[in-house]
Amino acid sequence: MKRLFVSILFLSIIWSCSSEKNSKTELASDEEKSFPAVSTNLNSPSMYPVLNQYIESIQSEMENIPAGRKKELQKLALYIQTKKNSGEAANLVFICTHNSRRSHMSQLWAATAAEYYGISEIFTFSGGTEVTAFNPKAVAAMERAGFTVENPGGSNPNYQVRFADNGPKMECFSKIYDNPSNPQENFVAIMTCSEADKNCPFIPGASMRSPIPYEDPKDFDGTPQEQAAYDERCRQIATEMFFLMSKVKA
Repeated sequence: MKRLFVSILFLSIIWSCSSEKNSKTELASDEEKSFPAVSTNLNSPSMYPVLNQYIESIQSEMENIPAGRKKELQKLALYIQTKKNSGEAANLVFICTHNSRRSHMSQLWAATAAEYYGISEIFTFSGGTEVTAFNPKAVAAMERAGFTVENPGGSNPNYQVRFADNGPKMECFSKIYDNPSNPQENFVAIMTCSEADKNCPFIPGASMRSPIPYEDPKDFDGTPQEQAAYDERCRQIATEMFFLMSKVKA
């Protein structure tokens, strides 16, 4: 009788352990089904998937930014941080001659980077010394990066650009830098081309001037390298604007 009791007790322990193991396995399986993997970047908004992949791919490229450009970008980051610390908005006006390529790309990428890092009260604008249009080749490069763009048509379209379905519509059209839609004072003038930087030594109303020139992809228009040149400039600007915003505390 004693032997029978011990045998029953032993079998009960084995069955209990087996049931617990199976229960844990089922629970783990249910958890895997119920909770899909999420991004490790907790600050990232729900941007378009292609755009989000693009952004993730440029993170490692920030370290390759030349020291001189990093220094200028860090000065700009300090300006933004000082504004935020004093409770003021930071207005960034990107300026190039025709307000058609580099300045628009910079305006859009700076706004996107600020949103990505959760930095509020940063407002981005662009302008030029002449009015043309947001160049379709530059627009196409932004679309390839993952943005959606609405084109209402016209000789100088007022493009509506988004980084997410629930994100703001960012308006882009060519204009003079002192257009009424841009801030008239208390802004930083960011010179994205050397020609505008040279021809406009003084920007009225600017509280700071920051030269961050980019080579013009227009030089490759009509050549086999055209698309690659626009994509390269788009990626360089994206990388530097994300580096800039990564240096600002939200």
